[in-house]
Parts: sequence; structure tokens; C-alpha cells
Amino acid sequence: MRSKHRNSRQQIPLRQITTAILVDGGFYRKRASVLFGHKSAEDRATELVKYCHRHIRESKAGLYRIFYYDCPPSDKVVYHPLLQRQINLGRSEQFSWTNSFFSALAKKRKVAIRRGEPLESQGGYVLKDAPLKKLCRKKIGIDDLTEDDFYLAISQKGVDMRIGLDIAALAERKLVNQIIMISGDSDFVPAAKHARRSGIDFILDPMWANITESLSEHIDGIRECVADKPKNLEDPLHATNFGKANLADDDEEEL
Repeated sequence: MRSKHRNSRQQIPLRQITTAILVDGGFYRKRASVLFGHKSAEDRATELVKYCHRHIRESKAGLYRIFYYDCPPSDKVVYHPLLQRQINLGRSEQFSWTNSFFSALAKKRKVAIRRGEPLESQGGYVLKDAPLKKLCRKKIGIDDLTEDDFYLAISQKGVDMRIGLDIAALAERKLVNQIIMISGDSDFVPAAKHARRSGIDFILDPMWANITESLSEHIDGIRECVADKPKNLEDPLHATNFGKANLADDDEEEL
């Protein structure tokens, strides 16, 4: 009887893992630029899908869907204090690149794009912290400033809400038993707590960005699928290597 009991326990199948990957788009594009280098819109979209499938391979899971969250680019006209003229964001290279990226990503298999509200500029072009400090310490003068010393202060709306709603829906409908969140933001912590209470394995991928202690406390693990600097230069997805034979990543895209 004992032997029969042991055999029946050994035959209990492991739970099949079904994974949803949620990508904070603004965060991913910034970190991907740092870790994988600059790319065309089409190559960035292909890279993102390949990167997500690395997680699927690591989890030995089936992919439910990749949810990508981002805001449409702004087409506002904003004053640039250094150039002393108005900049039409709708005619910028970034505006064109972002729309091309969305278009390319929308054609990828098992990818759902969740758009927030159009990006809004809160304070126009703002001087970055590093040159501002040098300017205050009189290490540089006004004439030493360049366009690269300024950034466009923009904010996205509606993205965090959509992420939270999707996490709640995935948990309530029991569509997946694992969620991988590519982000460094702590705003989704309440939704992550709800998912974990529902039995979902919640993994965070901050792509080597620093995260807060509060965020670490409410997830089941951290996993990056790219090496940190400087080993990231050897990654097949890096711009210097992209396009070379990489059958493992190519195969994953058909899952």
C-alpha cells in the first residue's frame, strides 16, 4: 500500500506555466537604448519581442500575450530656451520614429498595444542636472551649453491605470499563472499584491535599473535576460551584433 501511495504522488503532474509579459514602454525604450544601443524603429520592435521570448524560455512557459504600454508621441509646439525658438514636436525625428515603432510592433505575433493619453509637456525643455550644477558652480557659462544639455519634460497619463486593470483582469479570470513585468516603477505595487494573492508568480525585470525596497517586497523574484554593462556589448541583441545568425531567439518568436 505504501509503494502504491508513493507512486501516485510521483505521478502528480507539474503545473503548466502560462505567462503574460507586461512591458512599460517608456521604461523599456530607455533601458534598451542603454543596453542594446540605438536602432531603427523596426529593429527595436523585433528586439523587444525577442527579448520577451527569452523570459518565456527561462520560465519554460507558454506565452499568453505580450502587453505593451505606452503613450502616443506629442505633436505640441514647445519653446526651446537655448535655441530661442519654437519646436514643433510633430515634425521631429522622435515623433516619426515612435509612430513607426508602434506600427512595427502592432504587426508582431501575440503583442497587444495599450495606449495611454498623448504625452504632455509640463515645463517644456529643461536643463539637465549635471550641466545645471556646473553652471551654478561657475564651471561653465551660458555659451558652453548645447542642445544635448536639455531634455523635454513630459509626463505620461493612463499607462499605470491600464497596467493595473490588466493585472487585475488576468488574475480574476485566471488566464495566466505567471506575470513578468518589465519596469522599474513602483506604481503597480497594489496590482502586483493582488496578483500574488491570487496565486500568480510575479517576476520583475528592471533591466538593471535601480528599484526601491518597497518594490522588492511585493514581487516573487527579479530576473534580467541581458547582462549588465559592459558584457551587454556581447549580447546578440546589441546593435553591433543585431541581424547576425541567432537561431535560438528567432525560433522563440513563433511560440
